[in-house]
Amino acid sequence: MTVLYECTYRDRRHWGFGMPDDDGPLYLRRPHDGYGDALCRRVPAAQGDSASLHAELIAASVEVVVPAAERATVRFRPPLLPDNPGEAMVSGFMQTHNVKVDENTQSQPNWFLKGLGDVLRVPGEPLAVPAGAHAVCEEAEIVLVHVTDERGVPRYAGYTFGNDLTDIGRFKRHAGHLSYAKLCDAAVAPFLFPGDPPSSVEGRVKIIRQGTEAWQGGFATGTKALHYGLDEMMSGLFAHPALLYPGRVHYVFIGADRSSYHAGFRIVDGDHVTVEFTGAGVTVSNTISWPGWVADRAHAQ
Repeated sequence: MTVLYECTYRDRRHWGFGMPDDDGPLYLRRPHDGYGDALCRRVPAAQGDSASLHAELIAASVEVVVPAAERATVRFRPPLLPDNPGEAMVSGFMQTHNVKVDENTQSQPNWFLKGLGDVLRVPGEPLAVPAGAHAVCEEAEIVLVHVTDERGVPRYAGYTFGNDLTDIGRFKRHAGHLSYAKLCDAAVAPFLFPGDPPSSVEGRVKIIRQGTEAWQGGFATGTKALHYGLDEMMSGLFAHPALLYPGRVHYVFIGADRSSYHAGFRIVDGDHVTVEFTGAGVTVSNTISWPGWVADRAHAQ
């Protein structure tokens, strides 16, 4: 099956196939009554049988064409996000990439909880930063999506791309405060890609400040960039029953290359951060909302 996405149109959930054009009509599928967030169950239950899943989703829906003039009324959703965001968990691994390996690297990467489903934002929505944050940075990452079935078994549904916004300044000051440092919003693309995550993805980050490009830089990610084996990372995580409540949707960020922070740049309130995963044709672009930003504190980090 091709790429799958979800959105809200006229107060109802819809799904679509493929990567939509930036303009022009939008071709969606409106699920029949009772199928509102059924994708959470049906996508992982298919276990890779894309043909039968595609046929099932077509049979369970009707086509809806959104005119180009109404595209602005469509709100894309994080892939498979339940109606109740409390049924989703957002987490990730830290310092997994080869470029971050040093003498302090552990045999198992640090895992963190970022929040529940309500911390996820799609492109175009602001990313909130806690008022007391010290210095934040973007982190361009692959995000794995799993759904726990009725027996408590995590089922892989696919992957997407995101920006794990992080208060790196707090972590640099207190290494034990990783969990606090991660309590910022995260952005994810609305597209769920089937199959294994890519071995290599390159891209660029651009940061616009008051209409002018303030910084840009490249990054590389993918499973080949990892110091750890992805299968071992995920099996180690899901070996903990506390995470496996039936029906829970997991979004797991698998780590990032170096960021603008490592290049000496400091993000401030109002900056517009665009992460282009050029190898995948995906762009994640959001404005930073940091009302408590203090110039002296941020630039001192």
